[in-house]
Amino acid sequence: MSRTAFVTGVSGQDGGYLAEQLLGQGVQVHGLFRWPEQLTTFRTRFPDVQPHLGDLTNPTRMAALVAEIGPDEIYNLAGISSVAQSWADPVGTGRVSGLAAAGILHAAYQHKEATGQDVRVVQASSAEIFGNPVNSPQDESTPLAPITPYGAAKAYAHTMAGTFRSRELFAVSVVLYNHESPRRPPQFVTRKITQGAALIARGEQDELRLGNLDARRDWGWAPDYVDAMIRAARHDVAGDYVIATGRSHSVRDFVAAAFTRAGIDDWEKYVVVDPAFVRPVDAVELVGDSGKARRELGWTPTVDFDELVGRMVDADLR
Repeated sequence: MSRTAFVTGVSGQDGGYLAEQLLGQGVQVHGLFRWPEQLTTFRTRFPDVQPHLGDLTNPTRMAALVAEIGPDEIYNLAGISSVAQSWADPVGTGRVSGLAAAGILHAAYQHKEATGQDVRVVQASSAEIFGNPVNSPQDESTPLAPITPYGAAKAYAHTMAGTFRSRELFAVSVVLYNHESPRRPPQFVTRKITQGAALIARGEQDELRLGNLDARRDWGWAPDYVDAMIRAARHDVAGDYVIATGRSHSVRDFVAAAFTRAGIDDWEKYVVVDPAFVRPVDAVELVGDSGKARRELGWTPTVDFDELVGRMVDADLR
């Protein structure tokens, strides 16, 4: 009998890659959509995904969906995905990325108690839960100290995964460091950079306006991070896992790599630092120690920084 998975945020970058990997394994995939208009495009790409309409922040609807689908695995990827957006709407961010995750965990727990089915929940957490961390690199023991509404909401969801795990629900929190791909929307700085480099190389744009070039992040390849989620869901024991490459680069490094791939060496004359894009508070450097995931899950990243940037630029040039 094939496994069944329920994926929230299935229409996003990670959701699409996750659906692909699960379908490739013969898993029956159900996806959550908030708006009917999201379905048309998604159905063209993933006709085998079973769609369900619903509001993630409605715990009654989520409990009914979990009971209806009866999933073996739940991957909660939905939420406010932008740190900048979380500053514009901190209350909404808390509701969608924090409280709604608790609703999913509770729905899974209720279904398990009612049916005896082993429901496994993977909560997509974020390195932003560490804020400006006390140690580097960060691992599963690093204290939570979020400094953004996004990080605070994710920290609540991360903590709730551990709380439900103490009640014998198989709940995993994967602490995902920055992970990118050509499917990253243009409002994210990485895609803004690769798209800008491509447009400038083609003579269709004159400059690229960015914020803090010195911020450092640990960037990985999105499909690798989705693979880690599946491994965590299938592991013998539930736990928390930092998913990262262990290497940090600055936004400046990302810009240089993108422009070089696009055939431009003197990138400085095209890039303007705009105070409007500088965040009110920003973590200086986040880099993760994924030793636990490598040891226990057999996970390892497969795409390095330069190749990651290159794949994104190549896609934007096309």
